[in-house]
Amino acid sequence: MATVEECRAALRKLAEQFDEVDEETKAKHVVERSVSCHVPDLGTTFYGRIHHGGLESLDDQGGAGGEPARQADIRLTIRSDDLVSLVDGELDMARALLGGRVKVEASIGDLFRLRRLL
Repeated sequence: MATVEECRAALRKLAEQFDEVDEETKAKHVVERSVSCHVPDLGTTFYGRIHHGGLESLDDQGGAGGEPARQADIRLTIRSDDLVSLVDGELDMARALLGGRVKVEASIGDLFRLRRLL
């Protein structure tokens, strides 16, 4: 099991990777949304915002009973080890989704936009 700090570092790395997406792609596919990443094995949820300028403010906050403390437009649920592996490129997002290792709750439009960005 990865630590909260390792997950925080992975999310910072994800934000850096998002910054590398070209401006034209961001302009086409990014809509400002709140994002949460719930890590149930650590009992914490990271919150942030995605917008044309990047992915930011991925602050963690433990929720009651390990549940997310507030709702976000895009909600991910992933175990700590899988989060680190996904960001490091060791775990394929499509396989993780199909295998149930990552759960994404978002509108269909948001899912299509995210697919083009990740």
